Amino acid sequence: MKVIIFSRVSTNLQDYKRQTEELLEFAKSMNYEVSNIFEEKISGGKTNAERPELLKMISYIKTNKIDKVLCWEISRLGRNTIEVLKTIQILNENCISLYIKNHNIETLNDKGEINPMSQFLIQILTSVSSLEKEQIRQRIKSGYDNFRKNGGKVGRKDGFKKDTQTLLNEHKDIIKLLKQHYSIRKIMKLTDKSSGTVQKIKKMLAE
Repeated sequence: MKVIIFSRVSTNLQDYKRQTEELLEFAKSMNYEVSNIFEEKISGGKTNAERPELLKMISYIKTNKIDKVLCWEISRLGRNTIEVLKTIQILNENCISLYIKNHNIETLNDKGEINPMSQFLIQILTSVSSLEKEQIRQRIKSGYDNFRKNGGKVGRKDGFKKDTQTLLNEHKDIIKLLKQHYSIRKIMKLTDKSSGTVQKIKKMLAE
């Protein structure tokens, strides 16, 4: 049985190594043949169209004979319920089962038929993941608002400014894409960084 592994983390400070290694061990224990591995560092709240590695994975399954996609947990596939369901629909249309390791569930049964219960559970899990992210965002915003009301200041200290070389070192990904002549909008999508940051780095390189 041929499978692929899909791993994801949200930021550059995180590492998907653990996810991939656990899935490789699982594949070995099941005697699966790992055909390819797709790993990405990007927010799971992005749309599918904004996730290059996910798009590569979808393209790969359409042109290769794959039986399963192995994923550590449903939030690794994404946190946007609608986008995750779109991906699962593509997998279903290509008769490819999605295996979620931490819950030990699959979208298709041994006959390649849709498993209604697993589909239902995945919808619930994805919705809960999306809700948790929104609650965290609201709590952070509430904390900032209360801090400001009490006279606190959020952001850099007055007079603090990073030097040019420090900024260039921190944004090597932007520099690489600028040198490849990507548009600012495209770089924003690929790096998950603001327009202001990309514009600033572009201006520094031009000076």
